[in-house]
Amino acid sequence: MSTNPPSFGQTDIVKLSDEDASVALLERAITGLWEVVNDLTRFRRTTRQNYRVTIFGSARIKPGTPCYEGVRKVAAELSLMGCDILTGGGPGLMQAANEGAHSNDPQGLRRSVGINIELPFEQEVNPFVSQAYGHRTFFSRLHHFMIASDAFIVVPGGIGTLLELSLAWQLLQVRKLYNTPLVLVGKMWAELVDWGRRTMLQENNQLASAEDFTIPHCVDTIEQAVAVIRKHRGAWLAAQQGQ
Repeated sequence: MSTNPPSFGQTDIVKLSDEDASVALLERAITGLWEVVNDLTRFRRTTRQNYRVTIFGSARIKPGTPCYEGVRKVAAELSLMGCDILTGGGPGLMQAANEGAHSNDPQGLRRSVGINIELPFEQEVNPFVSQAYGHRTFFSRLHHFMIASDAFIVVPGGIGTLLELSLAWQLLQVRKLYNTPLVLVGKMWAELVDWGRRTMLQENNQLASAEDFTIPHCVDTIEQAVAVIRKHRGAWLAAQQGQ
């Protein structure tokens, strides 16, 4: 008969030397954390004072250029309308949008918001952000934009802007976002949508549906972008007052 005392809970122990068991435990723990985060992000306020417009665009466009001044103007018009302006909080067209919002809110009353990512370049918070959120991963930052926004305006940008546009478009396609305008400003994005329509809707080889290409609102000017947001915000305000 063994005289050794039983090892309490030994079957619950995962030794680091057992790599397969350790990885399996880590994967289960991470999946569990994702479930917690997903549940928590389902919360929404019943009413809110301000309509929130996210503006996505290049970090590389310099102040004083026509594109910079145009984005600054659209953000100023939207904030004057009563919108909060959300950006990535960095330089370039993000700064232009925050500057435009800040011009109508010099006291920094949370109208100009930056949702920033920690990078070794391009992404220091610009001086026109009155409320900043920091993220260490693109995953959490992009998710923050998706749950915080009532509308998206996409101005000229590069690969990062394309990523942001694509996520918003895809979530609208699969109905994980509802009733959230996606407004694409300028020729480059209209050409992207046209390319997608030509290549993804080929007869006998459809990779998407024709309805998917009605999701983005392609416009040529900032005035047209403002008009789309004004119309949607009007319906949003009516819904808020009816609650």
